[in-house]
Amino acid sequence: MMMRTAVDTEWIAARARALGFDLCGVAAAEKFPELARAEEWFARGFAGEMKYLGDARRGDPSLVLPGARSVIVCGMNYSGALPRSVEFDGDGGEGTDGAGGGPRGWISRYAWGDDYHDVLRSRLNALVAEMRERFDEAFETQAYADTGPLQERVFANHAGIGWIGKNTLVLNQQMGSWFFLGVVLTTLELAPSLDAAEAPPADLCGSCTRCIDACPTDALIAPYEMDARRCISYLTIEHRGSIPEEFREAIGNHVYGCDICQDVCPWNRRAPTTELGEFQPRRFERSGAGVATDGEVALGEVAVSELDSLYRPKLTALASLSEDEYRAAFRGSAIKRTKHRGIVRNACIALGNAKFEHGSAAHQEAVAVLQRLSASNEPVILESAFWALSRIQ
Repeated sequence: MMMRTAVDTEWIAARARALGFDLCGVAAAEKFPELARAEEWFARGFAGEMKYLGDARRGDPSLVLPGARSVIVCGMNYSGALPRSVEFDGDGGEGTDGAGGGPRGWISRYAWGDDYHDVLRSRLNALVAEMRERFDEAFETQAYADTGPLQERVFANHAGIGWIGKNTLVLNQQMGSWFFLGVVLTTLELAPSLDAAEAPPADLCGSCTRCIDACPTDALIAPYEMDARRCISYLTIEHRGSIPEEFREAIGNHVYGCDICQDVCPWNRRAPTTELGEFQPRRFERSGAGVATDGEVALGEVAVSELDSLYRPKLTALASLSEDEYRAAFRGSAIKRTKHRGIVRNACIALGNAKFEHGSAAHQEAVAVLQRLSASNEPVILESAFWALSRIQ
């Protein structure tokens, strides 16, 4: 198969931008040395329950797609214009912000809107379709939006997208780190975005350690190295059992994921925001059994109408969701990954970290919700509710 020229690579990048991607680069589908380091990281147990990260294919792209020659890496901005997590009390507080009383939780901004896997996948598939129209020869592809056995960060670095920062995320000088990565692995031999004489983007983290210093659970055990078992994102999403007590207070008001290491990063100070509707905070209609308006999701029950938005949602509303209400609220959302018991467990922990004025309406509401959950048939929810009650009663 002939090697395509830089003109073809530039065409792919232009088409990717036309489809809504903000960044695009091409790297050779090589066994870069960095890929092998993940094996040692996994062997040290840092992946916790994420056993899929031990997949041997993650060290060799040819095991994912036989005959693979190139990796197209695309980045899509998901940063909204709303305030960041570090601008609010870590305990959740009782501030209303004009949206109703009671403590509020934090959902990582990547999960505010539609499921990014679906958003990226549709555009990656559209890019592949255009490639098939342009290139005459037969070729194979595998498109992944954080769903395949590839270390996207390594290929993003070698494709010129950015460097891997001390918080273990890819950083770009203009975009910061608020972007999703999607990849197309292909048997086409494309000209890499960086020629043989060019090195990958330089590490511009310098002497800065703000991400390491700000991590409440000390998950960043060294520059460029994370123990996922300590990470709030792991604990609130991937971890299935009760959250270890040593981390509960440090979790603060986080109920799904964590943005702290990105929120404090200097490279994100001037990062652009997106107006893409799919990534704006999901809102819920509040008129009971009424029909949702554009951009809203109908839950159909007055009892949960207080779950007004995924931007700083009311904790008692999250904790009160039934399984049916949970499925309705998070259909087509990345939050479905944590499952109903996970989101209720997390809301209980956040309520246990909230500061209340004893006897206030918000306090009485939280106690009532937690007392009801302390009779749950789900052991993880029951235990978390008891812990929270012990903290606020």
